[in-house]
Amino acid sequence: MLSIARKASVTRETVLVQQLVQLPISLVLLNKLTSTVPPNPPPNQVIQFTPTHHQATTPSSQLFNHQNLFYRNLFSQLKSPPHLFEARRLHALLVVNGFFHPASTDRVFGSQLVNIYVNFGCFQGALLVFDKLPQKSNIAWNAILRGLVDRGQFSDAIQFYHFMLSQGIAPDNFTYPLVLKACSGLSALEEGRSVLEFIQFNESGHNLQRNIYVECALIDMFAKCGSLNEARRLFEEMPTKDLASWSAIICGSVQNGEWVEALCLFKRMRLVGILPDSVIVAAVLPACGRLEARHTGMAMHGCAVRSGFESDLYVSNALVDMYCKCGDTDDANCIFRNMEYRDAVSWSTLIAGYAQNCLYRESFELYLEMKSAGLRANAITAASALPGLANLKLLKQGNEMHGYILKQGFESDAVLGSALIDMYAKCGSMREAEHIFQMMSERNISIWNSLIVGYVSHGDTDSALRIFRQIWKTKLRPNSITLVSILPLCTKTGTLAQGKEIHGYATKSSLFEVVSVGNSLIDVYCKSGDLELGIKVFNQMMVKNIVTYNTVISAHGIHGFGEEAFSFFEQMKEERIRPNKVSFIALLSACSHAGLIDKGWLLYNSMMADYHIQPEMEHYCCMVDLLGRAGNLDDALNFIKKMPVEPDINVLGSLLGACRVHNKLELAELLGNHILQKNLKDSGYYVLLANIYASTKRWKDVSEVRTVIKEKGLIKKPGSSWIQLDGCIHVFRARGIMHPQLNKIQEILKRLLFEMKVEGYMPDQSFFYHDFAVDADELINPDAE
Repeated sequence: MLSIARKASVTRETVLVQQLVQLPISLVLLNKLTSTVPPNPPPNQVIQFTPTHHQATTPSSQLFNHQNLFYRNLFSQLKSPPHLFEARRLHALLVVNGFFHPASTDRVFGSQLVNIYVNFGCFQGALLVFDKLPQKSNIAWNAILRGLVDRGQFSDAIQFYHFMLSQGIAPDNFTYPLVLKACSGLSALEEGRSVLEFIQFNESGHNLQRNIYVECALIDMFAKCGSLNEARRLFEEMPTKDLASWSAIICGSVQNGEWVEALCLFKRMRLVGILPDSVIVAAVLPACGRLEARHTGMAMHGCAVRSGFESDLYVSNALVDMYCKCGDTDDANCIFRNMEYRDAVSWSTLIAGYAQNCLYRESFELYLEMKSAGLRANAITAASALPGLANLKLLKQGNEMHGYILKQGFESDAVLGSALIDMYAKCGSMREAEHIFQMMSERNISIWNSLIVGYVSHGDTDSALRIFRQIWKTKLRPNSITLVSILPLCTKTGTLAQGKEIHGYATKSSLFEVVSVGNSLIDVYCKSGDLELGIKVFNQMMVKNIVTYNTVISAHGIHGFGEEAFSFFEQMKEERIRPNKVSFIALLSACSHAGLIDKGWLLYNSMMADYHIQPEMEHYCCMVDLLGRAGNLDDALNFIKKMPVEPDINVLGSLLGACRVHNKLELAELLGNHILQKNLKDSGYYVLLANIYASTKRWKDVSEVRTVIKEKGLIKKPGSSWIQLDGCIHVFRARGIMHPQLNKIQEILKRLLFEMKVEGYMPDQSFFYHDFAVDADELINPDAE
């Protein structure tokens, strides 16, 4: 390891020593020392510091006193020189007084000089002194180790530690925290474990006890290396736990995403009478945000104010982040505005917070405010601002941001690369997104995920699956975000087999433990018709959130199992998971499919009275569908009339669909007039209205609807379906004639229709009139094939 110090040439070392010798020694030191400095003692002479016992002053005792005074003053000066220039003067004094002589027995002054150079950030000087020292104490070894760690040279630090052991130097309680920090920086868990084994060996074999700083460093190392269980074990074994040890385990829990555990540990700490510091408060606040535990976060806010931490920059930034993640951007903005000093993190946190809460305009305006204040955006700020530009479709400003990133040299930043791909994709420029992807020299999994999501948002399923397959050809492996992005495509393309393959990978890689992955798997199985497998995944999930229950409730509702959907609702309440507006949409839809009118009304009223959730258009639509499917069209119409807001086309469309099923022509005509007055871009409701007219042979009205469709230039994409057989996906489109086995398929269909007629089944001709009333060929986009 000494090769680190020997990189400088001999000539350079000689010149440096000459320069140090020529430096003028301070006048104070001259007055104190040089007038009484004895001749430089022979190298093999050891000065003994023994008491005089009131002996008569002799020349030898006088020499001893002068030497003692010299060393005492020199040591005092070496403790804390005021600046680097003074340290170099002291270095020169040590050189000229023989402390670097090969036969010197000094282990204190030279080692302290190494420590001084490291403290002043002069690491090369520290290495040079270390290499030339004839004797080195642990102070020198630890100083070099600390210098390497401070410079982020973690691999060199671990290598130096092993060199230290090879030289027979016994590490002390100052050594271990440094090498453990290096292990944390490299996520070198096995190396950290070997350090712990060495500590335990010294404790048992040499009776050397580690102190609380070493224990805290061990907890921190295991937590940062992802082994929270080992960190917990060490923490619980500690006989005495101080604030630093609590801080280490709480911060470790937060870093590993164990938000609930972090809050429980904080509560335990308070119960044993230990008050938090600003570091712990700043660490716990993100846990409140992640759990959306606003009341707990507000309590932490109060704790920070009472403890005098509200002006602490890190605490203030954490408060802004917590309120944003809890959806309270007003309080976040209030804290931000009251901050005495704001750094780049402060601005970036609120800019990102607005974007996370879909307040993209506010996010963009805050970014402009930051620019107008003369502050330069760093990589984090740029990454926080890009989602706002993306969702506002501000391609021009996005291009400007891209140019700024290139000028600042941030283009290799993976987070920025991912955000740029996302921005271009959402602005409709997939070619630019692909260009960013190709230009990234080092692509991490987030870069691949952004491109996959971009293709999915543009409906390019083939390209998304192609990129997914390419990931496996690299050293990377899909993470939870990759799987959550790809799994819906398995439903869309009907490739349940691929969904099962992804399920297997998720299980082997422990990604199944991620709640969002489990939720996506439930959705895939249930929408593919395999409700049993979806329930099996649900039962295997160790952690379930509101999305989990909403997904399984919705799945049962779609399959017509209304009572089962309500049983999961009761289970959700037992787990103390509060339903949200999506939960009630899923339950009302389940009531609609199962014909549970009374339960639907009770649920609708309970939503407002018990859960204080005001109905939105989706809830109104579900209620109209519930009443309409049951044939209670008058009740559905009265419900629409009592709505506090104007019904949208989906509400009217639900009732119109029910009119067709129950042959309520007069009501359908009334609704049709409202629909024709609306400037719709979807031809579906016009086609539905035309079919209702056609079912009663009102061809004039059919013609009027057809004219409206033509005048508005509406295009209807052809209906399509697909099936996977032997690994091949067969796609069928309405009126399609391109399938290679079309003749054989038509023969089988004719045979099935004949068998249906033989058994007495006759098709409802009213549902085929649209073939004659509205020419489908004129509604089909010729480019859809």
